[in-house]
Order: sequence, then C-alpha cells, then structure tokens
Amino acid sequence: MLGSDGPDDDWVRRAQAGDREAFSELVRRHQDRVFRYLLRMLGSHEDALELTQDAFIKAWQALPQWQPEAQFRTWLFRIANNTALDALRRRKLVEFVPLENSFDTPSSEPDPERQAQATQEVRQLEANMKKLAPEHRQILLLREVEEMTYEEIGRVLSLSEGTVKSRLARARAALIEIYARSRP
Repeated sequence: MLGSDGPDDDWVRRAQAGDREAFSELVRRHQDRVFRYLLRMLGSHEDALELTQDAFIKAWQALPQWQPEAQFRTWLFRIANNTALDALRRRKLVEFVPLENSFDTPSSEPDPERQAQATQEVRQLEANMKKLAPEHRQILLLREVEEMTYEEIGRVLSLSEGTVKSRLARARAALIEIYARSRP
C-alpha cells in the first residue's frame, strides 16, 4: 500500500484501475485548494461546496482519459475552472468572496492600527477584484493564490505559456488601473 505522501501519479493509476480508496486519497489531497479556488471565483460558500463536489465527480468520470504526461493537479484545476466558468455563465453574475476569512494579517506585534490598515487594504483589494473580468480574476488567483507556474496555468486554461504571461500582465495592469481609480 502506498503512503499518503506518495506522488499523485501512483494514486491516479490505482484510481484508474477502479480503486475508490485511491481516488479518496486524491480528493483528500486536493479538495481544500479546489474549494478555495472555487470559493474565490464564485463568491458563495454553498456554490463552492457544490461545485467542488461536481468537479471531483467529473474528475472521477474522466479519469480513464487522464494521461501520465498531465500533472494531476493541473488537470483537476482545469476541470474545476471549467465548472466555475459554466456556473458563472449560467448565472451571468460575477462576485468575489471576501478574503478576510482566509487572510492572515502580519502579527509580529499586536498593533491594532496596523491590523486595521491591513483589513482596510484587504477590503480594497476585494472590491477591486470584483471589478475585474473573470478571465483576469482567474489567472491572478491561479498565479498569486494557488502559486501555479506559468506552465501549470497554461495547462489549466488551455493557453500557451506566452499567452499566460501576457494575460497575467494585462490582469495585473487592469487591477492597478482599478486600484488607481479607486484612490481618493
């Protein structure tokens, strides 16, 4: 039996062979990150829970098509991303979940003024992210929050690495422009 710290590829191969426990291990490894990504894309805890489950069901169903050349994490995020975009298209509404719930403010000292300033900055970022187009928000979340490489983002979004870099640059520029317009 594999340890729970083994590479995903081994677990995926076992799951492809019908081992439900192996797939459960893959779910355990990735569910928190997928949920967090969907929560920030959709802005609704309930929707993110439902779509996280949907993404894993779709992954289980598509598992026979998974190829070892594809990193499981990026393959799974592609499924989650497509699930989120489908949901956004259906409701034709784009929201952004507050970051405060998962944002760790620097707390080297219990300085209430600094904590209040950090909270205000998070709220400003949150408000500005709401104004971004979904394709800009998704690429920023994958790079800055999920810390994916350009190559991984390209696999998730079906883009070339060069397109990822240029779209990320445009997303950052759009966020800076929105931020500048929101400053008094």
